[in-house]
Amino acid sequence: MEFRLYLQMLRRSWWIVLLTAFAAMVIALTLAYFSTPIYRATAKLVVSPNVEAYTAQDQSKIISSLVALDKRSIVGTYAEVLNSTRIYEDTLAQLGLDASQVEEYTHVAVVLPDANILELSVEGPDPVTATALANGIGRNAVQYISGLYEVYSITVLDAATVPTEPVRPQPARDASLAFVLGLLLGGVLAIIREQLRTPLEALLARTQIDSDSNVFNRRYFEDQVDEFVASAPDKLASLGLVRLENLATYLEVMPQPVIQQLLRQVTDVMRQELRGNDLIGRWDDLTFSILLPETSGKAAERTLRRVQQALAQPMSFSPDGEQAILEPKVGIGERYHNEPASILIERAESALEEAEHQEDGLVLFKTRALVGF
Repeated sequence: MEFRLYLQMLRRSWWIVLLTAFAAMVIALTLAYFSTPIYRATAKLVVSPNVEAYTAQDQSKIISSLVALDKRSIVGTYAEVLNSTRIYEDTLAQLGLDASQVEEYTHVAVVLPDANILELSVEGPDPVTATALANGIGRNAVQYISGLYEVYSITVLDAATVPTEPVRPQPARDASLAFVLGLLLGGVLAIIREQLRTPLEALLARTQIDSDSNVFNRRYFEDQVDEFVASAPDKLASLGLVRLENLATYLEVMPQPVIQQLLRQVTDVMRQELRGNDLIGRWDDLTFSILLPETSGKAAERTLRRVQQALAQPMSFSPDGEQAILEPKVGIGERYHNEPASILIERAESALEEAEHQEDGLVLFKTRALVGF
């Protein structure tokens, strides 16, 4: 369940995931383009017992030296010699280099796992200089160690060669890695966005939606009417008020869940008879409001008569098959060019009052009567 929920979040915000991934890839490629290439020169040295330091009768000492060598302390000491400042400075002096010239260079010696082999790496922007430093440090370390432990010898196994490809940046590798990391980061951002948006949407829904009928509440509905009038002052519009006369009886005796089910059934019936851009609201406890944009009074009368006929049918509201007869009454107000929303609402309310006394229960307010014609 949790996985499906997160998957839905990612589907809704897929563009954030892709945008973040591509942004990360572009940043990686840009950095790779402007970064100075760094080359790595590597030399390997091997440590072994110095057989020449023993006589033919010292075979047991050779075996003891092998045992001591297996404890790694000797090889570790040699690695520290390779990493020492003294050896590095001696090498710079031999190569005629100043410390300021090699500020961008680094060197490190490590002991390879399960072997008496040291690997010395030098990194820097110039492959030739890096190679010279690696080989120079190796030579100086061998010379220094030769006088330190006579029973062991250290020799160059593989001299450093001039590298042809930089170790970094590597645009293809860096871009691929950045794209994958961007996908992960984008996924996290998408989930955070959805989690932040959901409470906001729930809060907005509580301020806009009537929880029982699941349509707009009156305050928000009137705001929508005002917004339509302001945005389209020269367009027609009709407002219908649908009062369910017998609903008051059910509100007094039925429990809230049943009332909610009945009201939402009313909402579904109205939506089936209306267009997608028509707005439905809860005007008061017994009355629903319907805004029909760009619709004349006569056209609205035909539409709302269908709504009235559909709502007049018995509606089941309980598992036992009990039915409610709501007896809908409909009043319709029509708006003409440049008239304010208040006039439209006043006409609809007046029409609904008149519909209460009409046999068919539907009245289209006579515009001329209101304006004095």
